Amino acid sequence: MSKRDYYEVLGVDKSATEVEIKRAYRRLAVKYHPDKNPGDKEAEEKFKEAAEAYAVLSDAQKRNRYDRFGHSGMGGAGGSGFDPGFTNIEDIFDLFGFGDMFGGSARRSNVQRGADLRYDLEITLEEAATGKDAKIEIPRLETCDECEGKGTAEGSSPETCVTCNGSGQTRYQQGFFSVMRTCPNCSGKGQIIKDPCKKCSGAGRNEKKKTLEVKIPAGVETGSRLRIGGEGESGVNGGMTGDLYVFIHVAEHETFERQGSNLYTSAPISFTQAALGADIKVKTLDGEEDLKIPAGTQTGTVFRIKNQGMPSLGGRGKGDLFVAVTLVTPKTLSREQRKLLEQLAEIEDIDFEEEGFMDKVRNIFG
Repeated sequence: MSKRDYYEVLGVDKSATEVEIKRAYRRLAVKYHPDKNPGDKEAEEKFKEAAEAYAVLSDAQKRNRYDRFGHSGMGGAGGSGFDPGFTNIEDIFDLFGFGDMFGGSARRSNVQRGADLRYDLEITLEEAATGKDAKIEIPRLETCDECEGKGTAEGSSPETCVTCNGSGQTRYQQGFFSVMRTCPNCSGKGQIIKDPCKKCSGAGRNEKKKTLEVKIPAGVETGSRLRIGGEGESGVNGGMTGDLYVFIHVAEHETFERQGSNLYTSAPISFTQAALGADIKVKTLDGEEDLKIPAGTQTGTVFRIKNQGMPSLGGRGKGDLFVAVTLVTPKTLSREQRKLLEQLAEIEDIDFEEEGFMDKVRNIFG
């Protein structure tokens, strides 16, 4: 069965604004919401169809792709019934600021997962090549050891909120709808702390610093991210602890430029080395490597030294080192050097019209 046009589903024109699309979806979501139509499979399908259409048309990039290619151009972006950003029906309704309708929020508990944390770590190129064990110190909220997260002073307990009877929600009747709202007395916690813990002031958590050892694998580059499970902030009311994400920044190197697993550098050579050929030493991350310069080498020639680049993340081989040689002209000459060069100038016969030379000149000035 072919899908209906998304604009047709929402009942809007192709020129509809973002506000008009949002308003149309809200109307359909209220009309076909499963809580309002229990057991009605047709209403449930229409609700999902509207959600899918809204997920595409509310996103500028997806909408543009849909306008150009239709359903075939979505590549699964809107074909599963719900946009991946919506985890459940309550999340969709929260988008419009009425997630408490139909008793939706009443089903949620006060247990909250702790926040994820981010730490930015700068390392050198050498450390990125070999890997390292880094010690980092992070500030985070941890469960108060005085009250064990309860938020109350020793010997006391939280009291049930009399306004919401511990549900954290209060119900209001607005015409046809029954609307649930966060209890204004307990802020949705369902409990009132009259005698708070002095150490955490009733919050149940304190800020502490913790030192962690993080293993940085060889081959990481700027933008690499390491996830350390359970090292984020502590949860609330028994909720899970969040995670820590370490973002890697590799500092620029004075000698090497990195592109993926390959390294690039330059090496100076003299006129005689370029003309006669020579064996030179080239600096690598591990030390030095021999490089043979053939006779007649031109400035800017690039040589490759295999397996002297960066290791691939995961241990799958190494990249290469590319060396561009640069001809260095001496600024001062001894009397003997000048005499020898003058003798060379008298006998040398360079054809500047040789094939390829003028192309190089054009590249320089073109």
